[in-house]
Amino acid sequence: MHYLSEHFSSLFRDFGQLTTTGLAQGAIYALFALGYTLVYGVLRLINFAHSEVFMVGTFGAVLTWSALGLDQNSHINGVGSVVLYLLVGLLAAVIASGGTAIVVELTAYRPLRRKNAPPLVFLITAIGASTVLSELVGVLSDRSVRSSPIFVQPHELIRVGNTSLTNVQLILIVTALVMMVALDLFINRTRLGRGVRAVAQNPDSAALMGVNKNRVISLIFLIGGLMAGVAAVMYMMKIGTTRYDSGFYLGIKAFTAAVLGGIGNLRGALLGGLLLGLVENYGSGFFGSQWHDAVAFAALVLILLFRPTGLLGESLGRARA
Repeated sequence: MHYLSEHFSSLFRDFGQLTTTGLAQGAIYALFALGYTLVYGVLRLINFAHSEVFMVGTFGAVLTWSALGLDQNSHINGVGSVVLYLLVGLLAAVIASGGTAIVVELTAYRPLRRKNAPPLVFLITAIGASTVLSELVGVLSDRSVRSSPIFVQPHELIRVGNTSLTNVQLILIVTALVMMVALDLFINRTRLGRGVRAVAQNPDSAALMGVNKNRVISLIFLIGGLMAGVAAVMYMMKIGTTRYDSGFYLGIKAFTAAVLGGIGNLRGALLGGLLLGLVENYGSGFFGSQWHDAVAFAALVLILLFRPTGLLGESLGRARA
């Protein structure tokens, strides 16, 4: 009993701080998870290569900053300069991630669709594409760690009791919410979005109505890649380092977030990502940091026992504004 009371006391004491930290981490998971949920919602395919799409985005940003003469020891003065460099890195990341996602779709998945390959073949191909991308970047980068400049020094913006919110945390959370709202409006309010929902619901009927299935599929891979590129810059702002295998473990977390919220559900990806970040941090506060990952996956199993389709459980084809 003393053990439990001590750990509960620790959790309650740091509850607010664990919440803000968890939401910031969960924001990265959420944007990362959108790529998994978009592809699954339309193709019923788990695109395991998406973790490497994210990783390529981190390298795109870091290499661009390096080409501009910035490294981990660079000091950038002025809000205008910081914003400019971040936007340039963001542009490079989304181009790198979006381009990689399109290449994976064209070279790995589209030929299989033309041959009506069984789902298992798609799954094996996804794992193969993931490995190829990871090893290719590993060879080209000599498997070394690449670091980004520190654009924003974390400092406290708001403090309420023992809880503080830093500028970096606020940027991550707001960025994830803005990107999620923009994507949700795009899918539910635009003509292209209607095409995505139509293909997700019934690809044959959508084709009869004049929807080009291949263009829609390329579009969802591109959008997923763009979201991964944004998540990549957010990750570099928070963590600051990347390497050829940096997407693997984070990809597992993002996929977990997608399943937790209801894979195939855009709003579920956001909810799952934020919730996963919170559960991880609460688990660390109660059990200790060594239980950080175990608690998150245990929570996933428990939730799926009661909600096998995830918390929201609505497919992309039935999504409505």
